[in-house]
Amino acid sequence: MPNDTLSLAATLPPVACSALAVSALVICDQYGFRPGRYLLKPLAALAFVWLALVLGATDSAYGHWLLAGLLACMAGDVLLMPDNERCFLAGLVAFLCGHLLYGVAFLQLPHSATGILISLVPALGLLAFVAGWLLPRVKPAMKIPVGAYTLVITGMLLCAGASAGQPASPLLISGAWGFAISDLAVARQRFVKPSRWNGLWGTPLYFLSQMLIAASIALA
Repeated sequence: MPNDTLSLAATLPPVACSALAVSALVICDQYGFRPGRYLLKPLAALAFVWLALVLGATDSAYGHWLLAGLLACMAGDVLLMPDNERCFLAGLVAFLCGHLLYGVAFLQLPHSATGILISLVPALGLLAFVAGWLLPRVKPAMKIPVGAYTLVITGMLLCAGASAGQPASPLLISGAWGFAISDLAVARQRFVKPSRWNGLWGTPLYFLSQMLIAASIALA
């Protein structure tokens, strides 16, 4: 019981940091206050890395790979802050690496063939949706990077599904899917229809998903 209490107390600061930073970030984005964005987005990203560390990310192979993925995503968050094509592409590469590292992390857990089969249909459905909805709207120069990114996301979701039946699987599967769906808000903002509504739901979902993925370390 004392250890459980200590662990819970250690998670409160990063969770509170995430909740406050993300809430303020959404408000800043809605009002177009860019200085706030440059301060709060790295802080919100730091919160999920912080959570992973206090939960013992350095104590297991799963934690090591997951921490590497979280750091890659944090780099992606920073790179996506400026509004230019070069930074967007660099951020895309960082997030692609994050998805790959998550996939490797998930495969450190015992595999479930049933879990892979169950996740196959929705993962391929998401892939087909993105191929039909997004790729026709992407500039020719970005079609290959965006297509590769989408394939990597699909693979990451299948790796998450492979963890079915493990104690950590509810957190990492819901986090993986939340991460993938939040990417649709980024894609819509970048390629389809820029709108403040994209960030209103996409930003909280993204950071919540990263926190869930980081929290899975406690049960892995």
